[in-house]
Amino acid sequence: MSFQPATLGSGYKSILDSLTTAVLVLGDDLTIRYLNPAAESLFETSMTRSQGLPLSDVLIDSQDALKTLYAAAGNGQSYTRREAEFAMLSGSRLTVDYSVTPITLDPTELLIEIQPRDRLIRISREEDIISQQETTRILVRGMAHEIKNPLGGIRGAAQLLDRELDSEDQREYTRVIIDEADRLRSLVDRMLGPNKALKIASTNIHEILERVRTLVEAESKGRVRLRRDYDPSIPEFPGDKEQLIQAFLNIARNAMEAAFENESGHSAEVPPTITFRTRALRQFTIGHRRHRLACRIDIIDNGPGIPADLLQNIFYPMISGRASGTGLGLSITQSIIGQHRGLVECASEPGRTDFIIFLPLEDSK
Repeated sequence: MSFQPATLGSGYKSILDSLTTAVLVLGDDLTIRYLNPAAESLFETSMTRSQGLPLSDVLIDSQDALKTLYAAAGNGQSYTRREAEFAMLSGSRLTVDYSVTPITLDPTELLIEIQPRDRLIRISREEDIISQQETTRILVRGMAHEIKNPLGGIRGAAQLLDRELDSEDQREYTRVIIDEADRLRSLVDRMLGPNKALKIASTNIHEILERVRTLVEAESKGRVRLRRDYDPSIPEFPGDKEQLIQAFLNIARNAMEAAFENESGHSAEVPPTITFRTRALRQFTIGHRRHRLACRIDIIDNGPGIPADLLQNIFYPMISGRASGTGLGLSITQSIIGQHRGLVECASEPGRTDFIIFLPLEDSK
């Protein structure tokens, strides 16, 4: 007799599907018999695609760990591992606690319960990011108020003076004052981020990314290779299409410029590359809120990477790693994604920078 979740009562099946703990069942030959939705999300695969595959086709584990699993199936002994590291085939790594329990069937199967530690660390980090963003927003609003008031006075005085002057040469100076006051006011408005209400409509994430990809392709004039790795199962979600295009375009342009910076270090076989990747996530927590279904979007470039001392602050206004940058693009992106109840994170090392965007796919009230 073999473990067959499809034969369970609907109540038990519903319980397994609702668990945030990843549940995995292996045969005595370590082939996958069952994954619950949390395990599908963890291993970035589906039950349909992975059923019957060897465990090694889903994750790369040490030979010692595999031998221990075979021994557990053979002698029926349970065991637990703390802070073990799973290496996924996608290249990502997970820190997890997991327990292995043999199920007394014929033949013996292994029930594995997995608790990702990375998620707890990530939730704590996301709450810090959200708190920092709110603090920054309050500070910027206060600073904008203090700057705009005297700017209005300066501009008004310059306009009055401009009317009183007869010399065109002297009036040129008042026009410089007016133009610079307007430029500073525009800069402050950009620091505040989008001030328009969202125009919510049914939105397709791949349609947004395709628009961004087309714009980057035109701007790069073919110098950057653009790769797509989309999850076609992602449904439409409520969002503001135009603002989301702007948010993703800010990240993609940064990736393009980073790829150009490192262009001389690329070979013909590995040219400057930007990858757009999407994945559906089930029972996923963004900040302190759990969502039944969410989307993860990765925009990855193979540029030189972001310096470690800059990485922690890149979402603050006026922080930029380039002399020509304003440092507002990523701050605006975080604000737009935040209005959609999502979050932007970044992981970077030399040769690989990954901007990770999380968006809930259901309309939470």
